[in-house]
Amino acid sequence: MPQIHTALIASELMIGEAQVRATAALLSDGATIPFIARYRKEQTGSLDEVMIASIRDRLAQLAELDKRREAVLSSLAERDLLTDELRAALESASTLTEIEDIYLPYRPKRRTRATIAREKGLEGLAKLIFSQDQTISPQDEARAFINAEKGIETIEDALTGARDIIAEWVNQDAVIRQELRRLILKKGVIHSVVIKGKEEEGAKYRDYFDAHEPISKAPGHRILALLRGEREGMLKITIRPPKDEALARLHRRTVKPHRSTTDEITAAVDDAYKRLLAPSLETEVRHVVKKRADGEAIRVFADNLRQLLMAPPLGRKSVLAIDPGFRTGCKLVCLDRQGKLLHNTVIYPTQSKARVEEAEKAIRDLVGRFSIEAIAIGNGTAGRETEAFVRGLDLDKSIPIVMVNESGASIYSASQVARDEFPNHDVTVRGAVSIGRRLMDPLAELVKIDPKSIGVGQYQHDADQARLKQALTDVVESCVNSVGVEVNTASAPLLAMVSGITSTLAKNIVAYRNENGPFRSRRDLIKVPRLGPKAFEQAAGFLRIAEAKNPLDASAVHPESYGVVSRMAADLDCTVKDLMQSEQLRQRADLYRYVTDTIGSPTLRDIMSELAKPGRDPRERFEPFTFAENVHSMDDLIPGMKLPGIVTNVVKFGAFVDIGVHQDGLVHISQLADRFISDPSEVVKVQQRVTVTVLDVDKARGRISLSMKRDPIGKTGNRDWIIEP
Repeated sequence: MPQIHTALIASELMIGEAQVRATAALLSDGATIPFIARYRKEQTGSLDEVMIASIRDRLAQLAELDKRREAVLSSLAERDLLTDELRAALESASTLTEIEDIYLPYRPKRRTRATIAREKGLEGLAKLIFSQDQTISPQDEARAFINAEKGIETIEDALTGARDIIAEWVNQDAVIRQELRRLILKKGVIHSVVIKGKEEEGAKYRDYFDAHEPISKAPGHRILALLRGEREGMLKITIRPPKDEALARLHRRTVKPHRSTTDEITAAVDDAYKRLLAPSLETEVRHVVKKRADGEAIRVFADNLRQLLMAPPLGRKSVLAIDPGFRTGCKLVCLDRQGKLLHNTVIYPTQSKARVEEAEKAIRDLVGRFSIEAIAIGNGTAGRETEAFVRGLDLDKSIPIVMVNESGASIYSASQVARDEFPNHDVTVRGAVSIGRRLMDPLAELVKIDPKSIGVGQYQHDADQARLKQALTDVVESCVNSVGVEVNTASAPLLAMVSGITSTLAKNIVAYRNENGPFRSRRDLIKVPRLGPKAFEQAAGFLRIAEAKNPLDASAVHPESYGVVSRMAADLDCTVKDLMQSEQLRQRADLYRYVTDTIGSPTLRDIMSELAKPGRDPRERFEPFTFAENVHSMDDLIPGMKLPGIVTNVVKFGAFVDIGVHQDGLVHISQLADRFISDPSEVVKVQQRVTVTVLDVDKARGRISLSMKRDPIGKTGNRDWIIEP
């Protein structure tokens, strides 16, 4: 990594250059972000996952910058255009935009009006006029360039060609482009209008049929909505700075007033702005604005996904799970404490009296037969009706009945992962299994689903998909590794999210486990085909073996640190197990005695913390939630009604809340609190339990307006509802 990059990244992130170098070296050596953050604190100065990811991403950006710089230098050199001045300018450029501005005058061009004028020999006239010499007359100079054979029959023909060349020079001026680019970003306005004849077809975009907004203030979700509307052929979008100010700046920089050449230069500059600069810079600014909006959408999705993945798990309980339905009945499965499918059937609790009685008997029998400890009910169609039916059975009060968000369950049930696991069962059974397992351990189940299908984002389908995938992968890996994975029960998709474990290795681990029985120690993992020392180093600390002989195998202490723990125990004249069980013994340990060149105070403190609570789960404790009993559909909602709900999605303009009516309501940002807030994440997060007041119900548009204020008043009139495909 070039020294200049190290210094630049350190300056941007306000950290030490040594931290950047160490992190870059670890990443280059194949270390993962969770591994570096957890087990290489001494090298990085205890950088967290966010900072390590920032270094990784910036390194990638600078690598792309260097790649483009080399391509431009090579292109110029091949055409004998590379001067010392050009090389210096390119080597000092710190952004792709700067490189492209410098390269623009030398870029191989298609035939343009300026190219044609040069071919007619008019560049000399353009230079004379652009010199703006007091002594020259454009008309007199142009007369000498009249040449009928070249198609220059009049003075105006010559002047027109000269203006075309001057317009191109103005367009290619890096300083001018930079100044106008800054003006657009600071004062530009994005304007949308409906395409004529698309008013009805594009009705969902009607709030944008004639809308203006400064791009410096336009929130990312509206930018993405506008761009989608344009992409679908419903809207026309323009981004322009104040025209008078843009032209005034151009004139100040290029036109010398009160000269014989002033009119010609002014006409050429105005043409350059209208025909070349404005469209070209709009394209650039669109890219900048889109990138900014993508970043906002990706951050929203990543934050929401983290909250969803880290939702409290019920834990290892025997679960009866129901995927509700009216006509086709409810698909019911029984799972053991490890999530293994024991039984499946179909009940019809919403049909004839005889079938209702059959359903009642079936559930009571299964609860007793499989020692059911919890009941999970999907929150889709017929979910609330099924919940009411089950609650009316007067089952043991110790058995929680929980509504489970089934978003994405259908994606899993039709996936290859589900087909491999349940080849003899159809999608309805697989879906019910997913609902039950999601209650037991949301993280372990949700990793089997493409995060984009989970439904906690904001215009994620419109964001840069490569950036989105990287961000979501980072979140999933961070969550999985912070919780840890029990290697003897984890599925292949879950194992594949562990630091250093590829999809192939995950399948190999499961295959080895199936063939040889449960792993008895972390060291046994080395016997897995293709799981070499590097993968073991990256993964071992995040894999747990609950029944291992060595108690450290069930903790987050890395095997590379087992020796230091053994020395601590020996110095205290006790076993490692004693050390883990006795706070008094741990307090007697003098950590400074164990500091070495590779193990410092940060790692030693982590070890002692882990010994106190080995394999601890960072997720909160599970607590059942119940919706209002008599509210099952939008028809049951009345303005002013106060209801319990669960936040399902947090976006920049508010939060969506499930109140148990099959349609989430929106708490607009203005209704989230009694005080002003600029970001909904200040007060709400996904899976948070809240109490809301119904403000308005729009059945025709399927919209419910809610409030979290103490004394809400009136409706929420806003255009910020997510427009999904």
